[in-house]
Amino acid sequence: MKRRDIFKGAALGLALAAGPAAAQDQTYTIGVAIPSATHGFMGGLNYHAQDSIKRLEATYPQLSFVLATAGDAGKMVNDIEDMVATRDIDALVVLPFESEPLTSPVQAVAEAGIWVTVVDRGLSVEGIEDLYVAGDNPGFGRTAGEYFAENLNEGDNIVVLRGIPTTLDNERVEAFQAAIEGSGINVLDMQHGNWNRDDAFNVMQDFLSKHEDIDAVWAADDDMAIGVLEAIAQADRAEEMWVVGGAGMKEIIKRIMDGDPRLPVNVTYPPAQIATAIELTALGLVSETPVSGRFIIGSQLVTPENAESFYFPDSPF
Repeated sequence: MKRRDIFKGAALGLALAAGPAAAQDQTYTIGVAIPSATHGFMGGLNYHAQDSIKRLEATYPQLSFVLATAGDAGKMVNDIEDMVATRDIDALVVLPFESEPLTSPVQAVAEAGIWVTVVDRGLSVEGIEDLYVAGDNPGFGRTAGEYFAENLNEGDNIVVLRGIPTTLDNERVEAFQAAIEGSGINVLDMQHGNWNRDDAFNVMQDFLSKHEDIDAVWAADDDMAIGVLEAIAQADRAEEMWVVGGAGMKEIIKRIMDGDPRLPVNVTYPPAQIATAIELTALGLVSETPVSGRFIIGSQLVTPENAESFYFPDSPF
């Protein structure tokens, strides 16, 4: 029987022939492949990945982990292939650097009989993974869009910064567009800022040079929001528009708490979701707890009234 079948049996609460005592003697290796800490959200995600691995290794001596971080899709593919070839992993937890380039390599892992947990950025083919853990990406876009629709007037102009081309970015943007449909809000421009403050700075400079009348910006990410705000300040147009980012970076939350008119609200998307994914995967290996399926963490609107509840000054993000 393949490892993947054994894992599924445990996850579904099926009786293992060896029994619970023997399961405790079995050792397992979990591979974790995530992007490098190139910006705030990924910095937080790396922190939570390392923290959860440390905690799980202390709790379950039969578990070991292989953590690899990658700055591009090619390295992530190589990391995953190495985990399978040299570390004989029993399960893979992966947050794809990009959806398309990682789909075939992760599918090969699944076809080799290894449990696959996909986090955050979905693959471009559905049904490959056994477990999917993510924030509520449609809810993330919808929550932001509803705020824009309720707080702008018909005929007002906005610009939008997208993230890295991924399925989750598509889900967010489509939900945002659906939420503002019929509001009369004009989307002047939409470009990829790649969840990167420098890229977002350049994109916003381009927007500002092309459009004389902008009322608001959906930056869709707090790192991008910082780049956007810097470009707006350098252009001396801060009084003209407000910005909504997302994910709950502590610097942004603090400014919302302080009533900054340039940052009226935020939308949550927790980097700690990687810990949820790793812990659920581990639980499926060491117990008969069912963990297959989808685990979606809801998005919430952060306002000056509730921002204190989302402010964690000691957090890395």
